[in-house]
Amino acid sequence: MTHQLSRRAMLGTVLAGLTALALPARAATDKVRVAFIDPLSGGGAIAGEHGARHFRFLIDKINAAGGVLGGTPLELVVYDNKSAVQDTLIQAQKAIDAGTRIIVSGFGSNVALGLSDFLQKHNSRNPEAQAMFLNYGTIDPALTNEKCSYWHFRFDADAEIKMHALTSFIRDRKEISKVYVIGQDYSFGQAVRASARRLLAEKRPDIAIVGDELHPLLKVNDFAPYIAKIKASGADSVITGNWGQDLALLLKAAADAGLKVDWYTFYAGLAGSPTAVRQTGLDHRIYQVVEWHSNVPGKEMQDLNAEFRWRYDGKGWWYLRAKTAMDMLVKAIDTAKAVDAAKISAAMEGMRIKNALGAEVWMRKDDHQAFQDLYVASFGSGVPVDEEGTGWGWKTVATIAAADTLTRTVCQMDRPS
Repeated sequence: MTHQLSRRAMLGTVLAGLTALALPARAATDKVRVAFIDPLSGGGAIAGEHGARHFRFLIDKINAAGGVLGGTPLELVVYDNKSAVQDTLIQAQKAIDAGTRIIVSGFGSNVALGLSDFLQKHNSRNPEAQAMFLNYGTIDPALTNEKCSYWHFRFDADAEIKMHALTSFIRDRKEISKVYVIGQDYSFGQAVRASARRLLAEKRPDIAIVGDELHPLLKVNDFAPYIAKIKASGADSVITGNWGQDLALLLKAAADAGLKVDWYTFYAGLAGSPTAVRQTGLDHRIYQVVEWHSNVPGKEMQDLNAEFRWRYDGKGWWYLRAKTAMDMLVKAIDTAKAVDAAKISAAMEGMRIKNALGAEVWMRKDDHQAFQDLYVASFGSGVPVDEEGTGWGWKTVATIAAADTLTRTVCQMDRPS
């Protein structure tokens, strides 16, 4: 009898184990995992760490409001990709093996292109473990054009859209006559360079491009030689897509050399860059194009920014698009009634919501590119909210309506049957 009972007990244990393995990963933890994969070490760490703060903050607020699916909380799991494609794919596989079906990433278009391709292949081979990619910051146009994927959704405007906004602003500034283009030598930097040359030729053919070069990504510690070339060129303006330490160090070298030009950027608001801008002494002569900044009116975002700064020792909010991404994700999960990447993706296609400014954002079904209002802003004195304790902050100098940011796409999306 004892032997028979032990056999029954053993059989029950085995069956229980098999049942547990058969259940979705969410059942084991009763949480919906969201994997955050970005640089947490190396030259991109300061940006990656602050991105993680945004999503941790947003997920805490979502959970406080009841989570998803009638009470299931979200859980952020953070992975360091060291700004490398191969490390990103290793971490993505770890996340998927742990039951994660939602991946968030925002730095390095080379990383994003690799991750998107990886998920396309993985999901076709593993229909029981499909995952989706919410892109909050990598803006190579290829991601929503010739290399588009059903599993990828971009919440930031792409480089082409942003360059359209900047060059339209430049078009009306008749004092600009000589422009220097400098950027990081990878897919995004190359895309910025190409669109800057083409759009300047279209909108201001009288402007001379007096310099055009790319430098290694996150590997240059001293930008003095580059600044010397800009100074020698006689440029009155610089266009750059640089981000992270590559922008902060570039601006620091400009300050050290006393270079007095206007700067047109995508990422002068990221960590460390406002301090570097302040050191240049160029009051309202450094511009960026964004979907939001700390001096855009709107009570919900202003309150969110204030709460975030209080929680994180004065560190400013950067990404309205991160909140938009999480708002769309929550709505898509609740619409799909399941934590299933294919069903969530289907619900997110074509979705329209009001963002935290009360303006409409929509996710174009054709290519999974989000469209929203954009702002060109200058950094300097005399604004209500400053950045990084500099006493300077952002001021809107031009607004571009979402309807005016629409671009064509050549995306031929392979949708799952």
